[in-house]
Parts: sequence; C-alpha cells; structure tokens
Amino acid sequence: MTDTDLPAAYVAAPTREDIPPMTAKHVGPPKAELPHAGPPHVEPERSKTAAPLLRIEDLHIEIPLPAGHLRAVRGVSMTVDAGESVGLVGESGSGKSLTLRALLGLLPHPARIVSGAIVVDGVDVTGLPDKRRREVLTDTFSMVFQDSLTALNPVMRIGDQVAEAPRHKLGMSRAAARDRAVELMRQVGIADPERRYRVYPHQLSGGLRQRICIAIALSTRPRVLLADEPTTALDVTIQAQVLNLIARLRAEGDLGLVFVSHDLAVIRSSCTRVYVMYAGRVVESGTVADVVHNPRHPYTFALLRAVPDPDEPEGRLLAIPGFAPNLITPPTGCGFAERCAFADAHCEAAEPALTPAPVPEHLSACLRWDTARQWPTRTGAAQ
Repeated sequence: MTDTDLPAAYVAAPTREDIPPMTAKHVGPPKAELPHAGPPHVEPERSKTAAPLLRIEDLHIEIPLPAGHLRAVRGVSMTVDAGESVGLVGESGSGKSLTLRALLGLLPHPARIVSGAIVVDGVDVTGLPDKRRREVLTDTFSMVFQDSLTALNPVMRIGDQVAEAPRHKLGMSRAAARDRAVELMRQVGIADPERRYRVYPHQLSGGLRQRICIAIALSTRPRVLLADEPTTALDVTIQAQVLNLIARLRAEGDLGLVFVSHDLAVIRSSCTRVYVMYAGRVVESGTVADVVHNPRHPYTFALLRAVPDPDEPEGRLLAIPGFAPNLITPPTGCGFAERCAFADAHCEAAEPALTPAPVPEHLSACLRWDTARQWPTRTGAAQ
C-alpha cells in the first residue's frame, strides 16, 4: 500500500516531506514523539500478589436520548493498585471522563450504569446503599475537575472551601480545620496562605484555582486522586507546574493517581500504565513505555503520529480521517475500522476483544496487531 492507497485525510496533514524514517525496532513515532513531555514517570516496584485497590469489570454506561440509547461506555475493565499511577487517554467522546465519574457516582443526568462492577478494596460498591457507598468512595477517592472556576463555589472564600471537608468528613473543629486548610494551601504552593484564605475564586489566577482544587481533593486524605483533565484549561507553563505539584505530592506519600487526558505527553510524564479508549471501549492497554514505543492498535499509532515533533521539522503529521462512530447504533465490527488505513473485511465482521500483543501486560483490541512493524512504511515512512 502506498500513500495514494490511503484515505486522503490520513496523509493530507501539513505536507512538507515524507514522514521521518523509522527502524524496525522503533515502531512508534520518532524518539522525540512527545515533545515537552519530560522524563517518563518511574515508580518503585510493588507487590504483584496484592489485590488491586480498584477494579472495574465490564462497565457499561448508557445515556437515554430521543433517538435511542447511546452506549457511551462499552465493557470497560481496568485495575489500579495502591499507590499506582494510571492514565486514561483518548479523544473527546471516547468515554474516559464518564468512566472516571462513574467511580464516584457523579454521572451527569440521564447517564446511568446498566451493568458491570466497580470493586473498591474488595467491596463491590455498585450494589451498596447510597450512604454506605459514599462512605467507601470518599474514604478512598478524591477528584480534581477540569475547570477550576466552575468547580469552586464563587460566593465562598477559598479557605472555607478547603476546610469544609475536614470539618464535616474528618470531624475536626473549626480551628483545626482552618489550620489544616492553611497547611494544605501551603503544601500545594499557595504563597501567603493565611492572607489568601479569605479571598474568593475570581480573585485568583487559573493556576492558583487549580492548586486550590488539588488542596480540596487532598483535604480528606484520599488513597487515590482522580484527575479529570486538570491541566487542559491552563497554559503550558502553569500546566507543567501543576503536573510537577501532583508528582511531588505523590512522592511524599503513597497516593495513587488516575489521570484522564487527551494528551499522551502528559500521560507519559505522569503515569506508568495507560488505557487507550476509543468509542467507549479500551482498545489498548499496557505500560506507558510499551504503548508509546510499540503501539499495537492503529488508533494509538495514529495518535502518536499526530503529535508535532520539534526535533523533526521536516516530518509530516498524520490526520485521522472521518468521525467516531454513532454509539446509538455502534458498528458490528471494530469501531475504528472505517477510519483505519490497515483494516480489511475481517475487521468489520466482529468486534475484536482485548488480547495479549503478544505479552499479557500489553493488550490490544486489533486483529492485525502483529503487523504493527509494517505500519510506519504503509503510511509513507521509509524503513
């Protein structure tokens, strides 16, 4: 297959010259495929025998609409060990944020869980009474939302917002909760926290508001921090500061992290394992190093090849043609088949299951993952 055999949009991204050469050993994008990502995140060795702190099994989420039921999340399964950092990555509408919100029962109306299990520290919370479910979840998780301005109460002083959970959840006195709030604000890098305790959200910059949101999330001493694209609305400099802050807080304690993002560079620098989602399904999972350097699903490969590389200015970016499938009537076969340059008739016959590619730690929902070494040349790169 040559460039002319591919859908036009797949090769029509900014054209300067052919995509940079790649060796057979390096199947993913060039060595600087994720610019400004920082060094890969490394964590200490952990026991493989302990049960995961969080286990999601075959989760299905639907949204009733006048045109039918939109199957927003379709059979997602994942695990998170205590103290581990896990990324969820995918384009808008892939289901990653809904999966995260389902953990805390924060699905927007009228979305609902129709099947599956969410097991937290050995307890399936999906069937628990609301009060008990809240107790288990709030003892384990806290969440940092994407938009700090809408996440904070605009008519409540920020210090009182940080102190609220310690008072009501941890049972602290007003004075003790205030002291904890000031200490948390100092811990997340808020200068002069005693004075800023009394300011309102609109009086702070976006970066400072996001730090306040992180302080609120840490105020109940959670075991896992759920971060729903917390750096998307921030400029690159402030984004780096927030990511460094989260990394420092994790290093100071055994704090787990589930990080949702559309940016593989952020995931690479923040997480050790990653789940790639497309059209409501996990299409690839594994260690960040394996997925970035040896992608085994065409969607992951295309995402990586769409990232600008300042060290290779003559390279061509790949654009993914078409649109994600309609999940009211999802396709019978692979949801990415219509946009994939490597699909054949078998891909449209049945939906591929996640299978080892080839090792059990690296899974792919692609029938043709074993041809991955040929993908760079079939999109125009020379071996």
